[in-house]
Amino acid sequence: MAGRWVEGIDAVLARDPAARSRLEVLLCYPGVHALGLHRIAHRLWRWGLKLPARMVAHLSRMLTGIEIHPAARIGRRLVIDHGDGIVIGETAEIGDDVLIYHQVTLGGTSLVGGKRHPTIGNNVILGAGAKVLGPITIGDGARVGANAVVLSDVAPGQTVVGIPARPVDRRPAGADLLLYGTPCDEGLDPGVRAIEALRAEVAALSARLAALEAERDRVVAPKG
Repeated sequence: MAGRWVEGIDAVLARDPAARSRLEVLLCYPGVHALGLHRIAHRLWRWGLKLPARMVAHLSRMLTGIEIHPAARIGRRLVIDHGDGIVIGETAEIGDDVLIYHQVTLGGTSLVGGKRHPTIGNNVILGAGAKVLGPITIGDGARVGANAVVLSDVAPGQTVVGIPARPVDRRPAGADLLLYGTPCDEGLDPGVRAIEALRAEVAALSARLAALEAERDRVVAPKG
């Protein structure tokens, strides 16, 4: 576990130019604290100590503003930058060398048990405010723009932006991804933006309705 702490701190130093030393990262970075507490909570969860695991996760949320379900599976060298408002659901899976900014949600769209949350591949970047919803897969090396709402799989190496998210052929000059503003918003009429927001809301409601109908059918299905 100590080795995970060290490599996690070094990952922050490599990705955040504001970080000046290992001691500063260890003492002052809530993402590092949240991941450390999640390792404890996840181990308790795997041992079958579900309530203590949830209590540790709840304490972590109060201390850091980052909510990670203890059952979530997280790979190595995850960097959570800023961190406030991040939500990572129960069946979410995150690969290695992922970078997540604040206000990101890895959420579910179903009330039915089983796999409900996203799977994030290796070397993925999730921009600030991105919402990745449902049991979808974000491929290795993919980029999700700030404030994007992702409702379907993203291919490896692909960049997606907007509401709902859609692929773009370009990345901003001089940067890997616009992490604090959605590239596709450039030059868009306010009316178009409103329509895009309504499209995202309709898509989310449709997914929610489908989940509720599936749950209804499961409950009322005849037995025997």
